[in-house]
Amino acid sequence: MLTSIQNPLVKQGRKLHQGKGRRSLQQFLLEGTHLLQEALAVGQPLVVVCATPDWQVRYPDLWQSAIAVSSRHETVAPEVLTALATTVNPDGVVAIAPHQDASPMPVIPHLGVAVETLQDPGNLGTLIRTAAAAHCDGLWVTGDSVDLEHPKVLRASAGQWFRLPLAICPDLPNQMHQWRQAGCQVLTTGSEGTVPYWAVDLCQATVLVLGNEGAGLSPAVQAAASTMITIPMAATVESLNVGVAAAVILFEAQRQRSAAMGA
Repeated sequence: MLTSIQNPLVKQGRKLHQGKGRRSLQQFLLEGTHLLQEALAVGQPLVVVCATPDWQVRYPDLWQSAIAVSSRHETVAPEVLTALATTVNPDGVVAIAPHQDASPMPVIPHLGVAVETLQDPGNLGTLIRTAAAAHCDGLWVTGDSVDLEHPKVLRASAGQWFRLPLAICPDLPNQMHQWRQAGCQVLTTGSEGTVPYWAVDLCQATVLVLGNEGAGLSPAVQAAASTMITIPMAATVESLNVGVAAAVILFEAQRQRSAAMGA
């Protein structure tokens, strides 16, 4: 059993707390029982899995499943597990996974979300969870957004990180033009919009483009859109959280599509 936080494995794991370390090692952290379950459910390979003795007793079958797909497994003391994890009170298991190549962006998304310069990892994780719940084809972020493999992004996604295709979009305005040329409508949101989101035909191929928490969308992205839509709200409210805004619009798309199928 590993008992020293000075162990090389612990030092390697702690490097993955930072984006620089994740990029250098081409690895990322999986923390907690739920994320591990979701990773194993989709066949995610593991470089190493570390768990405390108590956790192994509570989840013997999950431990054996993790061992089966991991190159290395270690029993660790609680203080070692705490050093590996980014959470204050880890539940007893942390794994290291190899970096996964991004999923290709579809030529004509059925329904998708693109995000420009989103900085908050919790918001991105929530957005991933929302997009997955709304049956989106994928979520695409600009390169200046938060790292897709940030531990908090994975945790906030509630495991949907493994199920929703994700990719970095190096030139969002150009990609928006390509989607439009292929016959996909590209919608942005903003207080300047005059079209309420429910007045748009969301049964057709659609990409919803959202901005960051403070500045919103750049002029180049706004100019590349088919239509700017708005979510009418009380005058005293300046904006909605990006995950909430996405949920309102994406589930309206699901409502319209379900109604059209039942018509």
